[in-house]
This record gives sequence, structure tokens and C-alpha cells, in this order.
Amino acid sequence: MKVDKNVCVGCGACTGVCPVGAITLKNGVAVIDPKKCIKCGACLGTCPVGAISND
Repeated sequence: MKVDKNVCVGCGACTGVCPVGAITLKNGVAVIDPKKCIKCGACLGTCPVGAISND
């Protein structure tokens, strides 16, 4: 999973749905830890601005 930093508005919606806690907010932008991410896709449908992609 990848976050487009130019699109992310830092709302934090994705941080609450990640079952493994792989997403944090840093400087107002979501950051996904690739070592923790299990690529379940829960964050994809949650992001209101479509900043997360399955890359």
C-alpha cells in the first residue's frame, strides 16, 4: 500500500481501520509501515480522498 502525500489530508480515518497498526500520521500525512502492512486493503475504502493505492 502507498500513500500519495500530495492528496492525503491527514484526517486519520485510515489509522483507525488498520488491523495491525501499520498506519500513523506524521507531519499531517498518513505513513504506512511496509514491515507491518499485511495488504488487507481496509484502508483503501476508508480514505475519503483516495490517497491510498495498492502499489
